[in-house]
Amino acid sequence: MKPLKSLSGFESIAYAALRIVSGFLFSCHGAQKLFGAFGGHQTLHNPLMLTAGIIEFGCGILILLGFFTNIAALIASGEMAVAYFTQHFPRGFIPIQNGGELAVVYCFVFLFIATRGGGKYAVQKS
Repeated sequence: MKPLKSLSGFESIAYAALRIVSGFLFSCHGAQKLFGAFGGHQTLHNPLMLTAGIIEFGCGILILLGFFTNIAALIASGEMAVAYFTQHFPRGFIPIQNGGELAVVYCFVFLFIATRGGGKYAVQKS
C-alpha cells in the first residue's frame, strides 16, 4: 500500500516529531523519579527506580536531541521491556489489563528509533 502522496514529503518531519516528543515525554518520567518533578516522587532510595530514572532522563534527552540516538533508544527500549515484564506482566498477560500499555508502546517506539537513528533533524546525523 502506497502512502498518501500529499503526506509523503513530510516523512522526515514526522519522524523528527516522533523522536523529539517521545524523547521529551520519556525524560519527564525520569525527572519524576530523580527530582520529584511534574507531581512525581523522588525514588532515590530505591536502586532499581534510581537506575530507571537515570535511563529515562538521560536517554530521553539524548533521543530528543538526536545524539547517540541508536544506543540511547536501544537502552530505553530494553528498559521498557524490563519494566513491562517485572512490573506489569505479573498482574496479567494483556497490557490493557495490567496497565502496561505505555511501557509496551515506548518499548516498540524506541526499538524503531534505535533501528532508524536520529534522522535528518538530529544533532548528530545518522
